[in-house]
Amino acid sequence: MIAPSILSADFARLADELAAVPTSDWIHVDVMDNHFVPNLTLGLPVVKSLLKVTDIPIDCHLMIEDPDRWAIGYAEAGAYNVTVHVEAANDPVKLAKDLRAAGSKAGLSIKPGTPLEPYVEVLKHYDTLLVMSVEPGFGGQKFMVDTLEKVRQARHLVDTGHLKLLVEIDGGINADTIEQAAQAGVDCFVAGSAVYDAADPGKAVEALRAQAAGAQGIRTT
Repeated sequence: MIAPSILSADFARLADELAAVPTSDWIHVDVMDNHFVPNLTLGLPVVKSLLKVTDIPIDCHLMIEDPDRWAIGYAEAGAYNVTVHVEAANDPVKLAKDLRAAGSKAGLSIKPGTPLEPYVEVLKHYDTLLVMSVEPGFGGQKFMVDTLEKVRQARHLVDTGHLKLLVEIDGGINADTIEQAAQAGVDCFVAGSAVYDAADPGKAVEALRAQAAGAQGIRTT
């Protein structure tokens, strides 16, 4: 699965930018509040507008303080997947249940420096694990290869039946790094500049998907 990140898109042309990647599996929307991370991007009004102009599922990544209060609004608006940070959530188990009740899938994200092990039981309540392979806050950062160990741990837990979730990765994913991530066991790849800096974003999505599938030994058509 490929999820282009609109953090790298032209904010003045978001409807066109979504239309340029019609075969994307998800559209990844980074919501930042300038508190949990040192950057300010967009929020619920923009997400509601995006939902009106695309049928591609919206994947909201909330890099915000107090997600227990704010995340439900994104689910109620129609986002397909709403991801919160374990470092910010007060009661991540209750929040997962509330997100599902509001109509979305529930995602849990962990920063590069946050270990996976303490949250395995919490993840049993979630549909998606988002492993950050850069420090959250800004696009265009260099891929942190050591974060793939957490991907491998999560993949093992899924393959052995201890968890039932999709493993997503965000940060520095491009033609040079996607194969490593795929081999580690990622299901969904968030890609920003690798898609929207390309001459043809739609073709970039397909090229990344082919690379990932090839690295996983999956035959593409």
